[in-house]
Amino acid sequence: MATTSNTKRAKPIRAAITGVHGYLPPDLLTNAELARMVDTSDAWITERTGIKERHILKGKGLGSSHMAAEAVRGLLEKTGTLLKDIDLLICATTTPDLVFPSTANLICDMVGVRNIGSFDVQAACSGFLYALTIATQFIENGTARKVVVVGADKMSSIIDYTDRATCVLFGDGAGAVLLEPSANGHGIHDTLIRSDGAGMVHLHQKAGGSRMPPTAETVAKRLHYVHQEGAAVYKFAVARMAEISQELMLRNKLNPKTIDWLVPHQANRRIIEATAERMGLPMERVMMTIQKFGNTTAATIPLCLWDYESRLKEGDKLVLAAFGGGFTWAGAYVTWAYGG
Repeated sequence: MATTSNTKRAKPIRAAITGVHGYLPPDLLTNAELARMVDTSDAWITERTGIKERHILKGKGLGSSHMAAEAVRGLLEKTGTLLKDIDLLICATTTPDLVFPSTANLICDMVGVRNIGSFDVQAACSGFLYALTIATQFIENGTARKVVVVGADKMSSIIDYTDRATCVLFGDGAGAVLLEPSANGHGIHDTLIRSDGAGMVHLHQKAGGSRMPPTAETVAKRLHYVHQEGAAVYKFAVARMAEISQELMLRNKLNPKTIDWLVPHQANRRIIEATAERMGLPMERVMMTIQKFGNTTAATIPLCLWDYESRLKEGDKLVLAAFGGGFTWAGAYVTWAYGG
């Protein structure tokens, strides 16, 4: 049958976040405790980072999958989602339990999900937004209806607690979201992902991969910890997070007055404030959890959404932005799909 110019085209499917949940291990590491471990103080840490405390995962044999599974269990219970209805699970992590199998595989086994696709995404602190971008494609092309995206990192496993420059920054945690086809037009409108491998020298882990496999020598030289050049990372993080946020605003005809929330990666309070300033946003419209969670890497953005969930209203306009080692950076424009 011939079509006519009056034939209505079906609206494209939009992916929406329909639930969010987080998990933080019960043990706290405060600034006062860190001051007994390295040459620092609560005032020094608070002034330079905004962090007061962070959660640390303790317990023999517990890795990122433990926290991720707790976040996913809570998410499924909260949203009334049956295990059999999940089509895909993606885990963003820089601290996988094992080189293989993937942490996503382990999470599925721990939660009780069988016979679905699951894989990890490694884009450092930008990992959650990279994974969200990938998951969105599965919803939009109709191959999946329920996708779980989880960001989880046990940063305490790769932090040198004799290095004042890095040990004060990081904490452990996990956050998970459920993606489904939008029922009201709200959801993920636009995402951007970017990278520049030249930034590796400023933020990386020297040993443990195929380039420099673990040996007694690499362990003795303390090469399995995060190496970060703070000044360079600060400069790039502020510039790239602001740039990608402004690009999203331009592409989607947004301005500072129309954005309800900036959801930034929680790397450092100064980076967050500088990013908001460049975007023209007041701090009362910026999600901030760094003071109590620290930098949980791939978990920071979903943990922000979880922490602020009760304040979010259906239709709220959110700009999500992250920057991580590699370098990687990413952004997303989202309208919130449900009331808190």
